[in-house]
Amino acid sequence: DEGQIQASLRQALQSGTLALPEAYEPLRAAIAGVLRRAAGRVEIKNADERQIARPRQAVLESAEFQALWQRIKNKTIYRVAFAPEKLIAVCAEAVRRMPAIGRSRLQWQRAAIGIGQAGVTATLTAAAAPVTLGESALAWPDPLTILEERTRLTRRSLYQIVTASGRLDDFTRNPQEFLDQAAAQINGAKRRAIVDGIKYQRLGDEQYYAQELFGQEELAGYLKSMLPVKRSVYDYVIYQSAIERDFAEELERNEAVKVYAKLPARFVVKTPLGPYCPDWAVLVEKDGVERLYFVVETKASLDDSDLRGKEEAKIRCGEAHFLALAEGNDNPARFVKARTVGDLLTEA
Repeated sequence: DEGQIQASLRQALQSGTLALPEAYEPLRAAIAGVLRRAAGRVEIKNADERQIARPRQAVLESAEFQALWQRIKNKTIYRVAFAPEKLIAVCAEAVRRMPAIGRSRLQWQRAAIGIGQAGVTATLTAAAAPVTLGESALAWPDPLTILEERTRLTRRSLYQIVTASGRLDDFTRNPQEFLDQAAAQINGAKRRAIVDGIKYQRLGDEQYYAQELFGQEELAGYLKSMLPVKRSVYDYVIYQSAIERDFAEELERNEAVKVYAKLPARFVVKTPLGPYCPDWAVLVEKDGVERLYFVVETKASLDDSDLRGKEEAKIRCGEAHFLALAEGNDNPARFVKARTVGDLLTEA
């Protein structure tokens, strides 16, 4: 009645259960958009549903978990080896193959501005036809300085990349679009070169992640994103997505899984692209006799092309890290990507 957003409306918008009269159904997307802007991005959480996930000492001290932890706890150091000439050639080819770039265009638009509960809105009232700008009308920035900031390569290398790509005409035609696309292509090629040339080496026996990682801090969550479990290190699994929830449910149901853990956020693998945090550690018993150990990355798709470039590169670094830990071990922990426990058992 007072024109204020109620908690019930925020909950309906968040859960997708907004009720509308039938006559307004065709406008659902537009109405929900206005309401979301008015409601803000506040997520409503019920304090009564807050729950602490506590570690199970019996599981932590069990022979099964100890055997699993011994295979994944050690730290590594990495080095990257690649030939500068090859990197320049690969980057130049990536820039050469990037999509065509059109000329810079200018368009005038007029809009009516409205201020209300939903914030500031603009309604387009008129627009002129686009005008193509000639090269003489453009202020050219220094391309090497901008690319140097975005790619962290030297000016000399960038000069060689840009000239070898044969795309300098695109820079004069549309400097901003050229620099955006070129930086993205160079960084993508750089990531691939880093991953292809990375090599991990296990550090000494005194360099490892302590098992106390599981008990140093309490994990807190809300019941709608927590799953009560029995075979895990914690009495609850706090999941971030439906994929993680479904995977945890399958781990609980499958009798071949003896123990598992959603790895703590501080269990990280160092990579040149930033820290990588693997998802799960799992012990599977095959035919009731042989024990197999896994570190699992759960993804909705197993196709590398479906992952963002940086994310996929970090995962490949994680795989190289666990390969280094596997050296000299007759039954090491294997790194796998899986959508379901069925994918994991196929590896087993």
